[in-house]
Amino acid sequence: MTQTELSPIVACTISRDVQNFDLLIEDMETALGENWGDLGFAESLAFFNQPEADSLEFVAVAIDETDEDDLVLLGEIISLANARGIKVILIAEDVSPSALHQLLRQGAHEFVPYPLPEGELQAAIERLQKEEEAAAEPAHSPFNNSERVGDGVLLAVQPISGGTGATTLAVNLAWELATVEKNNPPRVCLIDLGLQTGSVATYLDLPRRDVVYEMWADTDAMDEDIFKQALATFDDKLWVLTAPTDMLPLDLISSEDVSRVLELARLHFDYVIVDMPSTLVQWTETVLTSAQVYFCTLELDMRSAQNALRLKRALKSEDLPVEKLRYCLNRAPKFTDLNGKSRVKRLGESLEIGIEVQLPDGGRQVSQSCDQGTPLGSSAAKNPLRKEIAKLASSLHELGKNEAEAA
Repeated sequence: MTQTELSPIVACTISRDVQNFDLLIEDMETALGENWGDLGFAESLAFFNQPEADSLEFVAVAIDETDEDDLVLLGEIISLANARGIKVILIAEDVSPSALHQLLRQGAHEFVPYPLPEGELQAAIERLQKEEEAAAEPAHSPFNNSERVGDGVLLAVQPISGGTGATTLAVNLAWELATVEKNNPPRVCLIDLGLQTGSVATYLDLPRRDVVYEMWADTDAMDEDIFKQALATFDDKLWVLTAPTDMLPLDLISSEDVSRVLELARLHFDYVIVDMPSTLVQWTETVLTSAQVYFCTLELDMRSAQNALRLKRALKSEDLPVEKLRYCLNRAPKFTDLNGKSRVKRLGESLEIGIEVQLPDGGRQVSQSCDQGTPLGSSAAKNPLRKEIAKLASSLHELGKNEAEAA
């Protein structure tokens, strides 16, 4: 056999003489082109232990009645293939049922009779590929769950101004919700709508996929498979739709595009966290009206106060639901800082808002955690900011459970 870097061998036939199975040769060439090889029984045992076998996805073991005397050797071949993670398709002609039963119990994954029915080998290959994809997908994957209710809780995080910790809150809130329960964790999706400077992928050390842009560019054609391909997973617990690879204009997507993505996300997930850009855009209204809670992060300074007033005026002028806004004060003063506490109170009174969430300063651990691509719950579990976000996630989850029970 020959193998090149451009065309690795992904499958092999194993037989006493492959020329006795001419239909198998034709079907292998149809399915795989030149990316397959042929081995004898004894050769296969030696080949499985070589580095070249690492690229094998499956082997087709072809036997007839004359090979029943070699059942022990065939069993060793199937067992060794399974040990190397190689799938086995058993192709048999005029073989006794007892011999077939013995080889299938050894670990053969598929059985196809010979002469091969038309298209049957290709169908067997596709079944093996689907099994492998299902095994690679997390057991608690939302795409494995048939109970789709379509009413996942939508939580959005909007910065009042840059540097107020909105993305840090969104990422860590999503992670805390995804790990709030050990036995039956909720399904959580984190969506980065910062098409230009979104950094969720950086904060979780996830790759930015080209399919994300393709999905946003044509949401009319988007289905469950495309949406699933666009998502990345973090630690098999959190599903993330990152920002596109390139910096794109915010008007690339429309309100209808955002609405379709949010509806599909809510169909499969219990919680959908949206990290919003600091700029108000056409589809901000879509997220605001769809969200159960719309967090706004601000700090104890003049720019945040002025921007909060401007945001309120802008939303009221369009008759948008301002009552959904929940203000989160980043780097809030400590409990013992009485002067800081009075400043927070005066800020809320002057803006006529309620500052319901106060997030303490987490110090250098926060920036280090973001740079390392890990949530605070994994890298700094005792950090005061992490503890406050965990309390927020727990209260939101309990509220959701109580409302579900009441309903």
